[in-house]
Amino acid sequence: MDERDRLAERFEEHRTRLRAVAYRMLGSASEAEDAVQDTWLRLNRTDAGEIENLGGWLTTVVARVCLNVLRSRDHRREEPLDAVASEPVDSSADPARDAVLTDSIGLAMLVVLETLAPAERLAFVLHDMFAVPFDDIAPLIDRTPAAARQLASRARRRVQGRSAATEPDLARRRQVVDAYLAAARGGDFEALLELLHPDVVLRADKAAGPSPTPIFLQGAGVVARGAAAASVRAQITQLALVNGGVGLVMADEGRPSVVLAFTFEDGKITEIDVVADRDRLQGLDLAMLEG
Repeated sequence: MDERDRLAERFEEHRTRLRAVAYRMLGSASEAEDAVQDTWLRLNRTDAGEIENLGGWLTTVVARVCLNVLRSRDHRREEPLDAVASEPVDSSADPARDAVLTDSIGLAMLVVLETLAPAERLAFVLHDMFAVPFDDIAPLIDRTPAAARQLASRARRRVQGRSAATEPDLARRRQVVDAYLAAARGGDFEALLELLHPDVVLRADKAAGPSPTPIFLQGAGVVARGAAAASVRAQITQLALVNGGVGLVMADEGRPSVVLAFTFEDGKITEIDVVADRDRLQGLDLAMLEG
């Protein structure tokens, strides 16, 4: 076995963990695989003999690759982060155990993670899901360890807030979503405006629309116009529980093709997450509701 084959064998020992990190960061199995493959290519271009902690080095690289992808989704101008931090993150834990631990959190969290800013998502995923110290996370996002801790804490509050709906909340939110669907079916712009927060945000993955890139809309007027314009698609959309919250599901021949997950504040819709990516759809916990 030559040196390159030995390196490939060592890389495979870390693949499970790398894939788990990338999937939680990106929410797409195909993009996660691309990130892992990019990490392998970067390792091939590096003198592996100088890497003291291969697991830490690989985790650092895949996190940077994912961070670039998340930032490009937000249409921000960022320089490629090819350089690896001099101090790698600690990945001494067993990769298989980490994968099991991460899976226990549930794929349902992916929709919530999608609402986080890139730096928040990285800090939360690496620390809360993979126990990476803030001292190691900080260089990845050009923050101090204290700032990284604050980002993770803010993300944690948002995640917990999204999953803490009480039964009365669900009943009220069902009324709001039901009204939203009725207004969308009727193309009723004014009714939609009444249901949306003035600063409502809509995020749709790249599989959801005609654009090859993810969609980001902000403002009640813009979102309401989009919903009213989709009145035909709304005819085949139904109320559903999406990861325990009230949402909407569009089915194509009995199979979910588009899912809308909502965030609320004071009875108004503040965020709409549109999921159409097949890998992400398969990971959602869906239950249809009778009208």
